[in-house]
Amino acid sequence: MSFKNASLEPDHLHYPWRRHGYDHERYVWSMLGDRRPIRWPDDKPLAVWINVSLQFYPLNQRGVPFKVPNGMTMPYPDLRHYSLRDYGNRVGIYRMLAAFEQRGIRPTWAINAQLAEQHPYLLNRLKAYGGEFLCHGWNMDHLHYGGQDRDEEAEIVRRSVTTLRELTGQPVRGWLSPAKHQSWNTPELLAENGIEYCCDWVNDDMPYAFTTERGELTMLPLSTEIEDQFVMCQNLHSEDSWVSQVTDAFDFLLDEGREQGGRLLALNLHPWLVGQPHRIGCLEAVLDHIAGHSEVWQAPAGEILDAYRAQAGDND
Repeated sequence: MSFKNASLEPDHLHYPWRRHGYDHERYVWSMLGDRRPIRWPDDKPLAVWINVSLQFYPLNQRGVPFKVPNGMTMPYPDLRHYSLRDYGNRVGIYRMLAAFEQRGIRPTWAINAQLAEQHPYLLNRLKAYGGEFLCHGWNMDHLHYGGQDRDEEAEIVRRSVTTLRELTGQPVRGWLSPAKHQSWNTPELLAENGIEYCCDWVNDDMPYAFTTERGELTMLPLSTEIEDQFVMCQNLHSEDSWVSQVTDAFDFLLDEGREQGGRLLALNLHPWLVGQPHRIGCLEAVLDHIAGHSEVWQAPAGEILDAYRAQAGDND
């Protein structure tokens, strides 16, 4: 075949998104080091968000469109993995509550709405402790994904948010998708249901404005890199290595916040993992490191969102 006389159509190289920045309009081009400095309350350089993911994995999970990480992996009934996940909601979380209370930690509870509905004792204990609830979807087998029927996903979002608002008595301003997985429609559906911030996109160390066709969200990145299950279960690092990674991230962001103005450490925890008797000491070591610094503002996600929005201005 000869291409000697071949020619390209005039519009072959035309691309409507050819410009400086991104090929979408979800958020603006913005380098972290170039933004106007943010200072947290009392002029603190570092905000710390402790997020606890409370999850329900069905024993007969469908795995559509994929098997969610940490879900059932063996033929039905996979009681070994089911009961290990259930351990977190029966035992591990209460060890974590004691560790939080001893250090004055104000956590955010990212909870599956079905778990909140089916475990009233757990929900009441969390409400009695205090802290903000954010919606973690319906359960860990109801995923949001590309190609999903929009009406089906809309019903999952509506049911999840509405149920959690009714059960907690809170406005439920935030959302964390199961497995941090979205469809193209998810941001619009969140905005339609009055959600103000989403934790799924992990491409920053600070909150940032996120545009949808139904209004604006704020993306509050919940770091994957220092998450307990990512480090210990997926990267197969030791518990001690996890402690070192979290404290290293904390120290670096604190220094960067002093120099450049305002950083956010977002730490995601799972009770079935760090609530184990051989790991709770590692969690306590991390919390001691965080609580031992006077330059840190430790707060629930919604308070961090409000403090950021009050100053963001040209950073959006």
